[in-house]
Amino acid sequence: MADDKEIDIDAELLAAGRELDKDAEIDRIMGVFQLNAYAILDLQPGVPESDIKKTYRNKSLLIHPDKTTNPKAPDAFDRLKKAQITLMDEKQRTELEEHISDARMLLMRERKLTADDEETRGGEFAKAWREKTVWVIMENERRKRRQMEAQLREEGREKKKEEEEIAERKRKREHDSEWEKTRDTRINSWRDYQQGKGPADGKKKKKKMKMVG
Repeated sequence: MADDKEIDIDAELLAAGRELDKDAEIDRIMGVFQLNAYAILDLQPGVPESDIKKTYRNKSLLIHPDKTTNPKAPDAFDRLKKAQITLMDEKQRTELEEHISDARMLLMRERKLTADDEETRGGEFAKAWREKTVWVIMENERRKRRQMEAQLREEGREKKKEEEEIAERKRKREHDSEWEKTRDTRINSWRDYQQGKGPADGKKKKKKMKMVG
């Protein structure tokens, strides 16, 4: 009986430990910058796709909403899934790696460091690098947004110009149509004028005044 109780306690402790692991991983995912897929999967840039797939599988099994009562699990799982999709897309992954590389280069330039300096391998530098990566990614997102807004403005101008041209063509068609409708009336009026039937012929001639002498 004592052995059975020991086994039950061990099982409970193991289950509790797993729940703590789940909660810790969910909190970690929710605490990192969500546009950095590498940070969400807790991987270093440049790892092979096999590592991305393996890490995603292990973490998704750990924090799946069906396997934990943590209320943040659905959001954390959604972020994990989006991170995996990003890193499995060659274009998105390359762009992210460029941002991470640019962040390191900017940080080293600010601190006047070289790749051989011991400081670049320390924990403080790694933290600063992550923060700089956030800044670079956000700057890129702002740039994309400005480009999108400029594109939409240009498309708006083009659309307005097109609408004005369409309206002008419509006005011209209506004008031509009205002009054609009154064509016979104008021709007849001109003929009457030429034949002396018009308003010009109807003017009364002034009578000559006789001179009295």
